[in-house]
Amino acid sequence: MQNIFLREDCDQFINRINQLNLDSKGLWGKMSVDQMFAHCNVAYEMVYDTIHPKPSGFLKFILKTLVKNKVVSDKPFSKNNQTAPQFIIAGNRDFEGEKNRLIAYLIKTQELGESEFDGKESHSFGKLTSKEWNNLFAKHLDHHLTQFGV
Repeated sequence: MQNIFLREDCDQFINRINQLNLDSKGLWGKMSVDQMFAHCNVAYEMVYDTIHPKPSGFLKFILKTLVKNKVVSDKPFSKNNQTAPQFIIAGNRDFEGEKNRLIAYLIKTQELGESEFDGKESHSFGKLTSKEWNNLFAKHLDHHLTQFGV
C-alpha cells in the first residue's frame, strides 16, 4: 500500500487525480467524478474541519467494533461497499473546486507527516496509529481512483 505521508507516493496520487476530467466515468458505482472528489474530501473534512457531527458514544462503540478494522486494515475495499451517510454526495459538485480541495488536503496531510497522526483521535474510531491513518486515507483514495480508471 502506498504511504500518503511520503512525498513521492502523495505525488503519485496527485498525478492520478490530475488525469481525471469532468467527463471521466466510473467503472462501477453510481457517483460522478465530481461527487467522487467530494466523497473523498469527507475523510479529510473529518480531520481538518468541524462540519460533520461526531457520532454518539454508542454509535462510536459500534463503529470501532464493527467498522474500524475494515477501514484501517491493509485489505483493499471491495466494489460497491455500503457508504456511511455523511459520505453520500447528492447532486452535482464543482469539479475543479473539489479536485483542488482534495489535492490541498493530500499535500497538507503529507507535509504534517506521520508524527502528527500517530495517536491522533479519529472522528469515528478513536485513536489511530499513523499506519492506520495511512491505510484509511490511501486505501480509500486508491479505491476511488481505481473506480475511475486511473
